[in-house]
Amino acid sequence: MTHQDKLPFLLDDEIIFPDTEFALEEPNGLLAVGGNLSKERLMLAYQNGIFPWYSDRDPILWWSPNPRAVLYLNELKVSRSLAKSIRNRNFEVFLNKDFEEVMYQCAKSREHQEGTWITNEMQVAYLELHHFGSAHSISVYLDGELVGGLYGISQGKFFFGESMFSKVSDASKVALYQLVQFLKKYEFLMIDCQVPNAHLTSLGSRNILRSEFTEQLQKCVDYPQSKDMWQQQNL
Repeated sequence: MTHQDKLPFLLDDEIIFPDTEFALEEPNGLLAVGGNLSKERLMLAYQNGIFPWYSDRDPILWWSPNPRAVLYLNELKVSRSLAKSIRNRNFEVFLNKDFEEVMYQCAKSREHQEGTWITNEMQVAYLELHHFGSAHSISVYLDGELVGGLYGISQGKFFFGESMFSKVSDASKVALYQLVQFLKKYEFLMIDCQVPNAHLTSLGSRNILRSEFTEQLQKCVDYPQSKDMWQQQNL
């Protein structure tokens, strides 16, 4: 019997994860079940290319899919319409302003689709990571109103994108564009998009093998970051 015939690993109070090579093929990437969303466990997860993704009806589920969707910073596709929005829509874009509201709006936007994995428990946990200096947001405003944004986790040369939302055309794309410009200044390598979707593919994301993703992550995960770079600012 191979590990693919078994259930995912069950986590307890010990902060540890199995090697990602033991993730199931179906459902793709399911690695472990249980544990909690403590700051320490979450950071260990991201350092190993693992992320939580579950609903209110599930226990905490931990994933490492194969292949992995990533956006290399120099591969971002900027369409003519997006370039026009960046130039002419009078968007104001901020780093780390209204993190809690950005995450709330991401959760709210998902409720109108297929439900949200951004549970209340997740919002509390990632807000703690934000206060710790590891979770960050990009927020987009039009006429003083928050109309789009995204949030994720920074580690080494990687930014692990978690979710984005948009209330007006192109607002989330503008957030992504400005995030890419910002990360380039600090020599980041990529944005982890976790699993492929048509929206991110249209913006330049592509799939790589989990083994390649893990190899690059291990090389870059300990790259030092200046805490000053994440201070709230207008981008």
